[in-house]
Amino acid sequence: MGEVRVIGGSLKRSKLPVPDRPGLRPTPDRVRETLFNWLAPVIEGARVLDLCAGSGVLGIEAISRGAAHAQLNEPDRELADLIAASVARLKVADRVSLTRLPAERLLAAPPTQLFDLVFVDPPYAARLWQKLLAPLGAWLAPGARVYLEHPLDMEAPFGSDWRVLKEAQAGRVRYLLLEPAPGSASLAGIDSAETVS
Repeated sequence: MGEVRVIGGSLKRSKLPVPDRPGLRPTPDRVRETLFNWLAPVIEGARVLDLCAGSGVLGIEAISRGAAHAQLNEPDRELADLIAASVARLKVADRVSLTRLPAERLLAAPPTQLFDLVFVDPPYAARLWQKLLAPLGAWLAPGARVYLEHPLDMEAPFGSDWRVLKEAQAGRVRYLLLEPAPGSASLAGIDSAETVS
């Protein structure tokens, strides 16, 4: 069993367990530092959804840095149990909810709340990026941001419905901060006039 550390905020240096298994790649410290620098103006009080939580580090890092609530979704039983134990140990259970559905099934249901920030970092082998981005509009609050991570050698898994706000690469990974493009017809449920900041 490995571990990953929260790198900023009230839970800085807290350790989260990471099982040694194929396809599980917690977002590296350097990438998380860049991501949360991008999010610094909007993270305080944000409602966060991590669709493929894995170790839970992105959602827990968001809580550490001031997010009001994080929904961590992880269908793998062992990983979800580890997230639940970490959330209890770190005493943030009042600000975190845990769901255990395949991400595409979660998004097929009507949202119970709208989110200001969504992390889309599915297992690369599952190739779920487009399946997760397509229905995401109904889950986004006005002005929402979406973090997306994918292999550098893969064509961008999104089209003109999304606008790139920030992007960078680390090793063989490309990561981006997106927002719905103004006037996007397929991201129904969003008032596009309100998404421009």
